[in-house]
Amino acid sequence: MDAISVIRTKRDRGELSPEQIDWVIDAYTRGEVADEQMSALAMAILLNGMNRTEIARWTAAMIASGERMDFSSLSRPTADKHSTGGVGDKITLPLAPLVAACGAAVPQLSGRGLGHTGGTLDKLESIPGWRALLSNEEMLNVLDTTGAVICAAGDGLAPADKKLYALRDVTGTVEAIPLIASSIMSKKIAEGTGSLVLDVKVGSGAFMKNIEDARELASTMVGLGTDHGVKTVALLTDMATPLGLTAGNALEVRESVEVLAGGGPADVVELTVALAREMLDAAGIKDADPAKALADGSAMDVWRRMIAAQGGDPDATLPVARERHVVTAPSSGVLTRLDAYGVGVAAWRLGAGRARKEDPVQAGAGVELHAKPGDTVTAGQPLLTLHTDTPEKFDYALRSLDGSYDIAAEGTSYEPTPVVLERIA
Repeated sequence: MDAISVIRTKRDRGELSPEQIDWVIDAYTRGEVADEQMSALAMAILLNGMNRTEIARWTAAMIASGERMDFSSLSRPTADKHSTGGVGDKITLPLAPLVAACGAAVPQLSGRGLGHTGGTLDKLESIPGWRALLSNEEMLNVLDTTGAVICAAGDGLAPADKKLYALRDVTGTVEAIPLIASSIMSKKIAEGTGSLVLDVKVGSGAFMKNIEDARELASTMVGLGTDHGVKTVALLTDMATPLGLTAGNALEVRESVEVLAGGGPADVVELTVALAREMLDAAGIKDADPAKALADGSAMDVWRRMIAAQGGDPDATLPVARERHVVTAPSSGVLTRLDAYGVGVAAWRLGAGRARKEDPVQAGAGVELHAKPGDTVTAGQPLLTLHTDTPEKFDYALRSLDGSYDIAAEGTSYEPTPVVLERIA
């Protein structure tokens, strides 16, 4: 085997053989295939695609590059969720303890934010003392004692994907659906969960801007999960508008706790319950009612135990940004659009996100929404509040909000977009 022949096969729109795939993933992980060679192959895959057989073998090779976790010692069935990322997407925080309260074990390996999309670990690290880095033994112990764990993936899990992901990020090949699907699914399958629910976001604030691409990605990932023996379903969900009323780390934790307390924004509650029902069904738990577990406080009890088990203080005061700037409605009428991408970029520029993986984030930074599409607003009322510790960032953040919202005349009819657009199984 040699890298050039593998590149030529895909460049010329051929099908990579199982042997070629196994070799190139292993050789790249070991450093025998150079970054520039893997970059060329990734670009060929972006341009010419892969069939289901190739994607399944590529995923299997990435899984084989590292360890596989085993949760067979647990007394509960396991179920996990993965979101492709969005603005205000704090769903993992209330969802994991909610599903655990209903009888499943939730081993949630999560990541950090990059660019305009927030990261679950960044959000939870705004809780004083909370730890994202757990050993496999610690992870299993938290999962066994509380029913849910949210933590970072260990270095031994699909190391080929970690290396390839970093390369795709700097070579313009992130958009390749075969590589997106195999990246997500290699980690989730190696994680060892028995069932998986995918939340594939669609809209301006998501990676997939249109429903056709989102459908293709979801179908590919559902197929990969099925091929590897993991019961997998996907929901396509709206990300044209931010989820909930906050985008930012501590702001989103605070909102998640409101949901666990039986309140919170209607769209966050709706999606949390919808995903919980899918996860419970996939895990074979038929008689639990997640809406009831939110209402009776049992999900909140699991949240408090889970946070404490990872060193956090569930009663601690969350960080608050030192400076605020209020954006007011320029006219009266009906808010008909609030662009998720514009809000996400504003939160990122205020310090809630990072441009590079090594950049720090501000726990209190972000954007608070005072109205959502369909709401009636009056001229001069607060529309958004920007939060940051560094007020010199306000002007830069405000530029991203130019043209990000529309206010129509009073009495204008507004048809809301459903939170869940499609289900793929």
